Amino acid sequence: MKIPAFLLLPLFALLPSCERSADPGADSPGKPEVALIMKSLANEFFKTMADGAESYQKENGSDFTLIVNGIRNETDLTQQVALVEQMVARGVDAIVIAPADSKALVPALKRAQDAGITVVNIDNQLDRAVLAEAGATIPFVGPDNREGARVVGEALAKTLSAGAEVAILEGVPSAFNARERRAGFEEAMQKAGAVVVSVQSGSWEMDKANSLSAALLTSHPDLAAILASNDSMALGAAAAVKAAGREARVKVVGFDNISAVQAMIKEGRILATADQHGDQLAVYGITAALSLLKGETAPADQKTPVDLVTAETLE
Repeated sequence: MKIPAFLLLPLFALLPSCERSADPGADSPGKPEVALIMKSLANEFFKTMADGAESYQKENGSDFTLIVNGIRNETDLTQQVALVEQMVARGVDAIVIAPADSKALVPALKRAQDAGITVVNIDNQLDRAVLAEAGATIPFVGPDNREGARVVGEALAKTLSAGAEVAILEGVPSAFNARERRAGFEEAMQKAGAVVVSVQSGSWEMDKANSLSAALLTSHPDLAAILASNDSMALGAAAAVKAAGREARVKVVGFDNISAVQAMIKEGRILATADQHGDQLAVYGITAALSLLKGETAPADQKTPVDLVTAETLE
């Protein structure tokens, strides 16, 4: 049974979240309600994800209603857990989530499942060991982050000489996709004979990546490249490289294919990124959730596309 919306208003007011709804206030009998819970809507990638999900709902409005939620910054785990609990209290039929942390969200999602809610994991994969310990089985729908980062790293490697010094800006270390992207970058650099002189966490944030990159450029005068695990951090790194006057000597790569990075690739300020098709990623998760709600059996994991983006592919 769904709790009337007016009873939820105090809870909504207490949470500094970002909520959008493709069908506000909808409570149609027999029409499932799907909650999409993402990370920061300040990140263009997740805004693109939300837009794609809302467009899909409008095209398929007779099939389901949609609530879109996001946290204000990438690392606010408490807020994202609260959003899950809020959706459980509301009585949604399904939760499709891009978790900010691969471990911390598991207990709340297990409680959602215990309440009869279908849960699908997208974007950042939940930790398998923690899921097993909790007795939860949650399907993952998303890209192979390691492979995507390796492909980006290989594109960079073509521009580097053996022994070149590079640095990696990783995301939140407790996030599975952060670890996988770092590993993909490291594999590509090792194969190329480049030397990783520093790995630091920019927490997915542009400003932090900018500060870290400025320090790296000072402490490593021979630095040849910065590999950023998302495009927000790539933007911060590129700004630091420009401020240091080293654009001709230091390459920058990213991951996500946001529009701002596409423009910088065309300008030659960023070498490459990976497109995991953010506008479709939530759609893949929503369709998986709707299939499960219909009683269909979904595979444990569904791999979604990830493609290399360079100046040549953007022509």
